Amino acid sequence: MSDTLAPDLVITRADFADPADAAAIVAMLDVYARDPMGGGEPLSDDVRERLVPALAQVPGAFVLLACLDGEAVGIANCFTGFSTFAARPLVNIHDIAVAPGHRGKGIARALFAAIEAEALARGACKITLEVLSGNQRAKELYASLGYGDYQLDPETGHALFWQKRLS
Repeated sequence: MSDTLAPDLVITRADFADPADAAAIVAMLDVYARDPMGGGEPLSDDVRERLVPALAQVPGAFVLLACLDGEAVGIANCFTGFSTFAARPLVNIHDIAVAPGHRGKGIARALFAAIEAEALARGACKITLEVLSGNQRAKELYASLGYGDYQLDPETGHALFWQKRLS
């Protein structure tokens, strides 16, 4: 597929209080969760119910929805954090996804442009994200947009993203 942006694509910042936006957030995150790069499992009923009200309570959280003809086809869930070394905000892209039938049309690139505009408006010094090492298509896109490994000094290596699950 070409990387030509659909002319009728609209990207908006979701309103957590709007039922249509809330439904689109849940639906798009479920599409992502079902994808092999999202874990391959649907969202649980509990997460579907709690997701948007919980997001609304997180300071600095914002969601961008990419829509074609009123239908959500892409999502970016982002959180404002803080860089202590720069003493400025940063934006972390926690989730970014495009519905399978709409990939290769420039929707992800448009979402990244909107994220960058929002980050600049917030005075952010950088945008961060995680990517699975096997997600070659995403890594190629991110690299083409200027993203890369985080390192302070090449001799100390690049940063690794680790987790510890809590019950």
